Amino acid sequence: MAETSETRYRVGGLDCAACATKIDTAVRRVAGVADVSVSVVAGTMTVRHDGSSDLTAIEKRVTGLGYSVSLFAGSAAQAQDHGPRDHHDHGDHAGHDHDHDHADHDHGKKKIDGLHGRDHAPMTASWWQSRKGRLTIVSGAALVAAYAIGHLVPAVASYAFVIAMLVGLVPIARRAVMAALSGTPFSIEMLMTIAAVGAVIINAGEEAATVVFLFLVGELLEGVAAGKARESIQSLSALVPKNALLEENGQTRQVPAESLAVGAIIMVRPGDRISADGIIVSGESAIDEAPVTGESTPVRKGVDAVVIAGTVNGDSVLRVRVTAAAADNTIARVVRLVEEAQESKAPTERFIDRFSRYYTPGVVVVAALVAVVPPLLLGGVWSEWVYKGLAILLIGCPCALVISTPAAIAASLSAGARRGLLMKGGAVLETLGKVTMVAFDKTGTLTEGKPQVTDIVSFGLSEAQVLSRAAVLEQGSSHPLALAILNRARADGVPVPPAFELEALPGKGVSGKVGGETLHLLSPSAARERGALDGEKDAGIAVLNDEGKSVSVLLVNGVAVGLIAIRDEPREDAKAGLSTLGSAGVKAMMLTGDNKRTAAAVAGMLGIEWRGEMMPEDKQRVVGELKRQGFIVAKVGDGINDAPALAAADIGIAMGGGTDVALETADAAVLHGRVGDVARMIELSKRTMRNILENITIALGLKAVFLVTTIAGITGLWPAILADTGATVLVTINALRLLRVRG
Repeated sequence: MAETSETRYRVGGLDCAACATKIDTAVRRVAGVADVSVSVVAGTMTVRHDGSSDLTAIEKRVTGLGYSVSLFAGSAAQAQDHGPRDHHDHGDHAGHDHDHDHADHDHGKKKIDGLHGRDHAPMTASWWQSRKGRLTIVSGAALVAAYAIGHLVPAVASYAFVIAMLVGLVPIARRAVMAALSGTPFSIEMLMTIAAVGAVIINAGEEAATVVFLFLVGELLEGVAAGKARESIQSLSALVPKNALLEENGQTRQVPAESLAVGAIIMVRPGDRISADGIIVSGESAIDEAPVTGESTPVRKGVDAVVIAGTVNGDSVLRVRVTAAAADNTIARVVRLVEEAQESKAPTERFIDRFSRYYTPGVVVVAALVAVVPPLLLGGVWSEWVYKGLAILLIGCPCALVISTPAAIAASLSAGARRGLLMKGGAVLETLGKVTMVAFDKTGTLTEGKPQVTDIVSFGLSEAQVLSRAAVLEQGSSHPLALAILNRARADGVPVPPAFELEALPGKGVSGKVGGETLHLLSPSAARERGALDGEKDAGIAVLNDEGKSVSVLLVNGVAVGLIAIRDEPREDAKAGLSTLGSAGVKAMMLTGDNKRTAAAVAGMLGIEWRGEMMPEDKQRVVGELKRQGFIVAKVGDGINDAPALAAADIGIAMGGGTDVALETADAAVLHGRVGDVARMIELSKRTMRNILENITIALGLKAVFLVTTIAGITGLWPAILADTGATVLVTINALRLLRVRG
């Protein structure tokens, strides 16, 4: 069996759902093609095929329908596997009224640009520079000229309007024929062609020319609206600066950001955007991450902290070691994931696609019956009823209905990505709104994942003296508990003098000498062995343990002088985030591998149901139990030890700052790691589903109104075409409202 390959393309002039359907149908008929996914808003097409597929034939099918096509980033290697081919062989674009300004592109350059994000730029600068725009202008000018000629020489008026109609109709008819030959006989272009030709036959040439012009205007408006939606996610790519300051041999020089290799050191000046994902090797600064993660306040970062391409360095010079090439940085991966998500269809969208396959032929049958039955059986006037039948053909176009769902989903996916909320496709977005139970991991999800000193209890010394001596012993250690003590000492500004004879005591603690004192920092059991604890101190340790805290005992010359309690504390926004979920009617539960005492303490602080001492398979089992109880379950975790439970849940959500795991493993990812973002993701899903319902109502409602008024003889051909294109534009504009970020 031949191995399946996947090739992605940029498609120019792809502005409505009918366009996507025609391309899908045509490409599926090419030998060896297994599956096709087309995204109107992303302007992309993914083709899954076996080794026998002729990629040149695929491209010719697309260009034959009137669209430009070019290989997407990462597809170059696959295409080359299929032998030498002329990448310029895309047919004759000159006559197409779609935006084909890419016929003269060098595809080799396209591949290189694509790898570095430049292929995300809008495909045309202005609407009037596209072929579609130019055709609309010429058609409008021809219509105006026909009116002028008809006024000056009434005898030739009808011929002038027919010529004006043909200016716009010939390219439309050619696309209709190509679509029919490629498997889509009932395209909007075919309906338009039949209606215009029929109008001329019944001596309504003036209306035919007007309708063709209005159709082109409507298509142009659809293109502009689709372009606006496309720009939202593509504008993320523009956040990454084009140049970087590369440091080599003690010198810095400006180089293209796309040329940076992993391991290179770059210098980032205050106020500059960081040009690559990396790790700070020197310097400390406030980093503005709002453009990428939606974090409203700058985050202070120092040595060994991770920084993301596109974020802004605040107040001091940083040296950063590059950890990802331009094609693999966080923003490039986010853009790629969102565009792939826009190609995957939601259940509602798949249903409407199936519905429209029967709907359009049904409209043609109804239009034919309206045109023929009254004159034949009821003595109606042929010209009057044929006219009404032609109007119904135009009203019945399913464009607005078919675009209603993908436009809303694409806008929602883009809006989410701008806030650091990644959802992998329409099905995920649709399911999120139905979630009734969210199961959270504890460490690193509900908590910071970094233990902090919570209590310093002193016996005879001051708290600062206890902390200082404990920090002395932990110098040089990378253990999380040691780091917690050192961080607290640094924050409190207590002195940490150098120690001598430092020695690790496996399973017990650490010892050393400083200023003539012998110091030990021990576990309670080790301190007990040395007889350093009495009943009162033991009782204090028990209280701290019951609060889920780990306790270390400081001994000076064998005498216990203080206790230091450490715990992984809840995230600042955890309680508020859980409260928001509760207000939305969504229950929450904490699943953790931690001991039950710690789990109970953290859960008590957050007011959440919990299960403790759970292995990964236990978490998976609990998720299964919740689903059997009727809950729609979202599992939120770090994407590694939670993998089985993430897979078992209806929706798996990874928490993380743009790491590979967070982006690649789950159905959705919260880039900034805020608990409240899970509630925002669910709320965005609900808004999207409401928007889709509004869109379907607009699309079908306008058609119903104009259907009645047409049969009643109140409206004619040109209001009918406005009903179609107007509904499509209204639906797209309504979907674009989702791009407005709330909160």
